[in-house]
Amino acid sequence: MLFTAHFSAWIYPLLFATGFSAGLIDAIAGGGGIISLPVLLNLGLPPQLALGTNKFQASFGSVAASWRYAHRGLVDLRTCGPGIILTLVGAAGGALAVQQVASPVLGKAIPILLAGIVVYLVVQPQAGLEPRPPRLGPVVFYAIFGLGLGFYDGCFGPGTGSFWAIAFVVLRGLDLSRATAHTKVMNATSNVVALAFFATAGQVAVVAGLVMAAGQVLGARLGAGLVVRRGARFVRPAFLAMAALTVARLLWVNLLQPP
Repeated sequence: MLFTAHFSAWIYPLLFATGFSAGLIDAIAGGGGIISLPVLLNLGLPPQLALGTNKFQASFGSVAASWRYAHRGLVDLRTCGPGIILTLVGAAGGALAVQQVASPVLGKAIPILLAGIVVYLVVQPQAGLEPRPPRLGPVVFYAIFGLGLGFYDGCFGPGTGSFWAIAFVVLRGLDLSRATAHTKVMNATSNVVALAFFATAGQVAVVAGLVMAAGQVLGARLGAGLVVRRGARFVRPAFLAMAALTVARLLWVNLLQPP
């Protein structure tokens, strides 16, 4: 049974604007959860309900962005079949194991890994601007990252899009615009799987989620359109900025915030 949260009327335009902003940013560079999840928590939703509602609205945005990218030819959904299946399996395993995973440990480790991505892109200024020969075949690549990042997104989540994008750039040789498109397909898969578990547990504020989802779809379509038109050189600075902001937020939440 889904949960119904009742807010004052003025909150719903805020939720729509939040969904739009998160969908726009997420379609371009990932990290939309930095915007949407704090808003839900600040409105007083309990953490599990905020997480479930966030997955609900984010699923709409990631599916809309994936469809837009596929329609514009940046990703061929047929070739993503193995990745979708393995990411689904990994995300389901992560959602089932979430109670056994030491989230505080992950919270301390993930900012360091994300900071490594930022440093790599800064010292390798040409990385992701042009396609390069792949270093891993698709089956091995998706076996490692579909299961691994799917599991991570199912049980924890922050920075998943950044990890996917850099993996596609470094190991599959995609430019950042195509890496972003493929990342959205994998994000959509793990979002929908995680959502199924939250919804089964009744941890989705459905009305608030639907209002945010409407904004998500519009923002995702606009963001994907910008990536299609402007390409990797547009994505790169946005990607770096969102990865850095994710690092800052995780450091604050897990290491620096007073108890």
